[in-house]
Amino acid sequence: MPDQTIAEALLLGILEGLTEFLPVSSTGHILLAGHFLGFESTGKAFEVLIQLGAILAILTVYSARLWRMLVDLPRDRTTQLFVLGILVAFLPAAVIGFLAHDFIKTVLFETPRLICVMLILGGIVLLVIDRMPLKQKYTDVTELPLATCFGIGLIQCLAMIPGTSRSGATIVGSLLLGLDKRTAAEFSFFLAMPTMAGAFALDLVKNADILTGADLPIIATGFVAAFVVAVIVVRSLLAYVSKRGYALFGWWRLIVGGAGLVALTVWG
Repeated sequence: MPDQTIAEALLLGILEGLTEFLPVSSTGHILLAGHFLGFESTGKAFEVLIQLGAILAILTVYSARLWRMLVDLPRDRTTQLFVLGILVAFLPAAVIGFLAHDFIKTVLFETPRLICVMLILGGIVLLVIDRMPLKQKYTDVTELPLATCFGIGLIQCLAMIPGTSRSGATIVGSLLLGLDKRTAAEFSFFLAMPTMAGAFALDLVKNADILTGADLPIIATGFVAAFVVAVIVVRSLLAYVSKRGYALFGWWRLIVGGAGLVALTVWG
């Protein structure tokens, strides 16, 4: 395996870990970076499979809390409703992701200008939402009504379009539906677990016949890098958004999306 490809996989893994849980679109960043680097993965599987590193980062950071939930699940009504709420929120993405998988991977993933446009539009939305005097009805992630969870899940489906951002869509949806900024980010973390695990499993099944042993070092490199960086991001994000909000990420999206459009115009 060429050293350059391993180096590119390392860079893209770091980018995945850095952006997966920020509302800036990790997939959009990776696809754009891969486009300009000339990085080609088998079946576009690398971009999805390295998300397992980010999933494990969430499991690591929340391990004690998840274990407590597992212990309480058989007998605690609040825990049962919270787990049900996460599953209800996951359902729309599971259905649409399964039905539209091939279109997403072969058309939307191959359209870098669309990614840039969605980065810019999402940045504008974040800046507007961050300034709106939204009513905060929920400050505890375990006490959300099922209807609210389902609404967040529907909005998450917008993230099927690369450049939109799964975390961005769920956070914006959560804020509009009455969650405060910290709770919105935390619900996005929990919803990421089944959503990303489902995407990982579906992509692995879809690409099992075309992946080879030569792909493993690249995927493993991206996976480890994503895990390490995502742990750092998850540990620090809640404290940041509680104090500063999401405006920084809106400007980040505008800059990356705008620079991407300029680069595509100049270099193609």
